[in-house]
Amino acid sequence: MADQMAAPMLSMYNSSSHIKTPTLDRLAKEGVVFESAYCNSPLCAPSRFSLVTGQLPSKIGGYDNASNLSSDVPTYAHYLRKEGYHTALSGKMHFCGPDQLHGFEQRLTTDIYPGDYGWTVNWDEPEVRPDWFHNMSSVLEAGPVVRTNQLDFDDDVIHKSIQYLYDHVRHRTNQPFCLTVSMTHPHDPYAMTKEYWDMYEDVEIPLPKTPAIPHEQQDPHSQRLLKVIDLYGNEMPEENVRAARRAYFAACTYVDTQVEKLLRTLNDCGLSEDTIVIFTGDHGDMLGERGLWYKMNWYEMSARVPMVVYAPSRYEPKRVKENVSTMDLLPTFVAMSGSSVQQSLPLDGVSLMPYIAGAVGIKTDTVLGEYMGEGTLSPLVMIRRGRWKFIYSPIDPPQLFDIEDDPAERVNLAAVRTIELPSPPSSRDPNTSFSYYVNSPSVATLTPRTQLDPYFTNAFDPPSPPRSPSLQHDSAISGSDDISVSFRDVSAQSVLTDFLEEATTRWDFKAITENVLESQRRRRLVHGALMQGRITTWEYAPPYEANNMYIRNQGMGGLDDAEWMSRWPRLPKAQ
Repeated sequence: MADQMAAPMLSMYNSSSHIKTPTLDRLAKEGVVFESAYCNSPLCAPSRFSLVTGQLPSKIGGYDNASNLSSDVPTYAHYLRKEGYHTALSGKMHFCGPDQLHGFEQRLTTDIYPGDYGWTVNWDEPEVRPDWFHNMSSVLEAGPVVRTNQLDFDDDVIHKSIQYLYDHVRHRTNQPFCLTVSMTHPHDPYAMTKEYWDMYEDVEIPLPKTPAIPHEQQDPHSQRLLKVIDLYGNEMPEENVRAARRAYFAACTYVDTQVEKLLRTLNDCGLSEDTIVIFTGDHGDMLGERGLWYKMNWYEMSARVPMVVYAPSRYEPKRVKENVSTMDLLPTFVAMSGSSVQQSLPLDGVSLMPYIAGAVGIKTDTVLGEYMGEGTLSPLVMIRRGRWKFIYSPIDPPQLFDIEDDPAERVNLAAVRTIELPSPPSSRDPNTSFSYYVNSPSVATLTPRTQLDPYFTNAFDPPSPPRSPSLQHDSAISGSDDISVSFRDVSAQSVLTDFLEEATTRWDFKAITENVLESQRRRRLVHGALMQGRITTWEYAPPYEANNMYIRNQGMGGLDDAEWMSRWPRLPKAQ
């Protein structure tokens, strides 16, 4: 998997893309491509926690990049290991706390980021900007390099992954395996070696399609993010924007090259015919669209991820248009193994096998998302269903986009409807009643249910807005900056009303807010204490078993035996 790879920028989704990814393009041509795949939280750790557990972040405490995933929450590594798979992780997964394995039998590398609670978000002091927040140095300093921290990491990740495949085919031939390879590119800083930087020497690096929106006209969450990244009130010079995007393009090509190395190793080891390859990411990157950078919001560039399932001998190539998410991967992996998830345990994701192989199962065409990291003071949720995307936080006005007609999300349909919402209550007032008002046409009060229903189990059909209300346009929405929309009916009002009702029914915003604040306070106290006196870190240190490597005089037999065991393919032993 890649880190911060924006699906809308890739040629498998965008025919006018300038990014050179021949290996991924081949996988897409010969595999199952999900055209509308999303993360469930646009931030590294919460997104990855949802990916490995199949649950929404609020269900598992995945609030920010210093969250602790409880050891008793099953991951796909637990499920597959239980079925006899050898499970291994190479690269980044952003686990924090003492458990750095979460079901993986073997971890090949350390992580690139801290395993402690030092990056805990602080809703109690929103005006304080910690020194670990993103800033604009990644853009201002973008360009070619000889070496970076991230190159050191990813080169090691790929080297260890290739070695794992060699070791597997030589020593675990009869055992199935699940190897998760998680690179940190093309995540910022936007810096890449000259080899890849020069591949774009003659390429006209495009500027963002949606120019920077004046900061005072940005939606409230985007304004907070601009302050988080220390950009509010400033502008990025065009040459720096182009340099950052060029380095990002080069980093995507670097990732593509590493994927090719892995595929070539699978083939060399005779494993390619019997291995299912899934390529995806944890979230995207705004890359200057709308004047925003990095992630942390629900716009397409930040929230959409690549997702390709490649197994030509098993699955026919196709493109799936329905909305899916990385949270769906756990039940999909379990189904691929021939097993089934434990029905009595919480699970929010649904198997993608009905799309991949035509298996019997539900197709929800729905993605739920939650974000409670930097730039928030209250949960920011998203529902993506059919052509619609709905974004909501109790402290901000709602947003509704018709992604089919308006893929650049330039028209907030909630803003052009007649909607009246009260001033948001303080999330810190325990006596506040979270009620919401919609003018449609009479005022209705919506109160969240005490007991929330599970997400798309066979026994529950969630409240859904109309699947295909027609928004009648006087003129089609185009790529121009001047977009005018008028309506012959109140269908958008109906969709918005239904989404508001679903959101306030599905999520108990008050309870989630209290849980987030309590978790933040606990982790800040624990981290502050553990940084005093003798410090014991949680960073994973892979064992280096030199006594079992190469040629040794113990446990390997004679010299010829050691050489024979290390050779692949092996020759028949001489009698």
